[in-house]
Amino acid sequence: MAVGPDGLTDYQRKMNSQEKCNNFMRQFRDDESRELKKLTANQFMEVWSHYDADGNGYIEGSELDGFLKEFVSSVNANDSGPESVSDAMLVELKECFMEAYDDNQDGKIEIRELAQLLPMEENFLLLFRFDNPLESSVEFMKIWKAYDKDNSGYIEADELKNFLRDLLKEAKKDHDVSEDKLIEYTDTMLQVFDQNKDGKLQLSEMAKLLPVKENFLCRSVFKVSQGASKLTKEDIERVFALYDRDNNGTIENEELNGFLKDLLELVKKDYDALDLQEFQDAIMRGCDFNKDGKINKKELTMILLALAKHGADDDMQSGMGMAANNPLAEIATMGMKALKLQKLRVRHFVNRTLGTNTTS
Repeated sequence: MAVGPDGLTDYQRKMNSQEKCNNFMRQFRDDESRELKKLTANQFMEVWSHYDADGNGYIEGSELDGFLKEFVSSVNANDSGPESVSDAMLVELKECFMEAYDDNQDGKIEIRELAQLLPMEENFLLLFRFDNPLESSVEFMKIWKAYDKDNSGYIEADELKNFLRDLLKEAKKDHDVSEDKLIEYTDTMLQVFDQNKDGKLQLSEMAKLLPVKENFLCRSVFKVSQGASKLTKEDIERVFALYDRDNNGTIENEELNGFLKDLLELVKKDYDALDLQEFQDAIMRGCDFNKDGKINKKELTMILLALAKHGADDDMQSGMGMAANNPLAEIATMGMKALKLQKLRVRHFVNRTLGTNTTS
């Protein structure tokens, strides 16, 4: 069998290549410096898909262990495998790694957290907006409505491409990105964030691509949730000011959508525009006393007082499985229960009607 200039036969070269592939991260390191090369959008997606083996949107448990072992052992030029990382080393490594990169401290790695670790094309990295998150869900809803041009309730591929192009334009990088590269970015973002694989982004999926700094309802730590007996006027003023962005005395339009999005996210992770609309209908039926489609300060006060009342009900908390003293989550759950009841009534009506038609 012929030997090449490197002193290896074709078979030996093939076996070395296969061994190298056993450590998935090794292919992305420079052979001489052992530094990670800058990944393209497609390569980043390859890494994510490889380690998020169950496709649940997180690298966790044994997936995380495997990633950390291969990430570290791939530095070695001698092609040592992940078994070279001992259990004790893994524990220490995981502790240091998660402290540095697990921003939300949930014990697992999300796509955005991985993007901060791996070197990537600068323009692709810009699309994650690490240095410029949105201020609030109100701003998010304004952007959502601006790019959902056909009001379908989804951001489809062409709309997403326009959004990404505008992000690059905002960063003055649009001239550096060809149309083919923009299509690659769009396809990659869809692969990453389109969790239900329907080829478009629903509200909750877009919210992961375009995160806000914080959910105001999580930040607004009411005195009731700290064990006090009542809300103060200052508590109510603070919450109202957070959502009444134009200071016109009402929470309306995108402000209302942002408020309800924050409320819905306390109890439901996956949701689309229809879920938000139905949730809004359920909440507003009980809170919009003057029927103007907005929330004024008096109506918000009634909502917050309801939160305070239910926050003191331990039985309701245990029945709903909510964290103790989380009245905002409780009222959102009540809204979802009303929504489910409404859907059951519609289903009953349809079944009854179909039954009548069949009989006739």
